[in-house]
Amino acid sequence: MTETPLLNITSSNQSENRSNSAICPEQDDWWDIVYYIVPKYLNAVCAIGMPGNVFVLLIYSLHKGPLKIAEIYLMNLAVADLIFLMGLPFWAENIRNEFNWPFGSFLCRSNSASISLNMYTSIYLLVAVSVDRYLTLVHTLSHRRIRSKTVAKGICLLIWFFGILLSIPVFMFRTVKDYPLWNVSACTLDFPTPSWITAERLVRSVVGFVLPSTAIISLNFSTIRSLQKKTRARRALGTKDCKGHKGTKATRLILTVILMFLFCWTPHHFFVFLDALYHTEVIKGCFWEELLNFGEQFAYMLATTNSCINPVIYVFVGKYFRQKALEVFSQFIPCGFPLKWVSLKEMSSNFNVFSVRSSLT
Repeated sequence: MTETPLLNITSSNQSENRSNSAICPEQDDWWDIVYYIVPKYLNAVCAIGMPGNVFVLLIYSLHKGPLKIAEIYLMNLAVADLIFLMGLPFWAENIRNEFNWPFGSFLCRSNSASISLNMYTSIYLLVAVSVDRYLTLVHTLSHRRIRSKTVAKGICLLIWFFGILLSIPVFMFRTVKDYPLWNVSACTLDFPTPSWITAERLVRSVVGFVLPSTAIISLNFSTIRSLQKKTRARRALGTKDCKGHKGTKATRLILTVILMFLFCWTPHHFFVFLDALYHTEVIKGCFWEELLNFGEQFAYMLATTNSCINPVIYVFVGKYFRQKALEVFSQFIPCGFPLKWVSLKEMSSNFNVFSVRSSLT
């Protein structure tokens, strides 16, 4: 996920000067909607996502069994989402306060950097999960040495290092800056030259979205095609085994992952790309300025939802995670206590919902 999109007027000295020479009509009614809806939504995402991700970490940490490779990635994904979610209340208050940042320069820098860190780490962890799923379901035997827990932990460390490296410019150039024309002191990226702005947006779009999302889509669709071929081959031979049935369920989960990821993130990066065009004056005028101002707010609001629902689409729909949760809870419940709710575990096996055993082995 990326830093909270501020008004385009706070992006650079260039945009400030341009706006001073051509003031666009006021849109107070629309901004009142932004100030009312977006903070409430961000706080709701935080309130739902924080317990969900904490629950995921607790289950994986307290369970006595060893973690599987994909679970290592999912634990790191939960940590990345928690880092992002902890910063949401600050940004919600910032927007509610009409983009006046009341928390000082250090929190401006650190929160912006942590959110930028989350954007890179979370999406590349999804790439790692996709690679692991591809090797698991398509190349089961030929890549066993690559699929080790030591390699998975090393990949996680590299992803975190990569995310920190790409977040350094955000930490360096974020500052609280006064804009007398709009009567705000905003937490803004104050780059030294306009070329930095274009470069930052291109890196964010290409490195933070286009390349990893292309990899995710390609890997997952390759996995889907492989599963479908195996299913057709089994049907042609008239064999019915449990692996084929699980493969079909894994295919549904993969499609859900792809569609939800694109649904949440494509609008945000679309507006990031438009913003790069705006700052290079490929597109200009009041229409584009207002479209970017309002579009970025609601696209970012949608993007934050991904951290809220990740525990659901990656973990909670998994039968084996539910089994782990029941085993963890049973450790803290006295012997002989009637676990009537354990029947939910048995009922879950009868549902035609997504099983992630294939993706977690």
